[in-house]
Amino acid sequence: MKLEPGDAAPDFSLPAADGGTVSLDAYRGKRVILYFYPAAMTPGCTKQACDFRDSLDSLAAAGFAVLGVSKDTPAKLAKFVEHDGLTFPLLSDPGLEVHQAYGAYGEKTMYGRTTVGVLRSTFVIDADGKIEKALYNVKATGHVARLRRELGVD
Repeated sequence: MKLEPGDAAPDFSLPAADGGTVSLDAYRGKRVILYFYPAAMTPGCTKQACDFRDSLDSLAAAGFAVLGVSKDTPAKLAKFVEHDGLTFPLLSDPGLEVHQAYGAYGEKTMYGRTTVGVLRSTFVIDADGKIEKALYNVKATGHVARLRRELGVD
């Protein structure tokens, strides 16, 4: 099931790379960019994470928090954070429950073959916890710049 603008964002509480736990409800009152990516420390996922890192100041100034979610363990996420100097929370969802709640896991076509896996997806959640934007099957390269344009973030 895919989410649409106006839907309530499914709440979650997930372990983070820093050893803590992050809950979506802790961000009520803020706009959140929640993105799902296939695997830490792979070329596309690194490009996307670094683009978010490099845009974090302007996104924060515009009132956005950024959260990344993958099925990687917190230990692997911690290595990703350290290796690439990532400055926003990376969350671990190894059971894929949150991926599935957001429709970010399912059938996809790669190199002409249909497989099941993580769908690179981004959600903008408003201050009241509603989906503002639901973007599925986004490209790693150029996605953050496109999102910034769509959100009017300089």
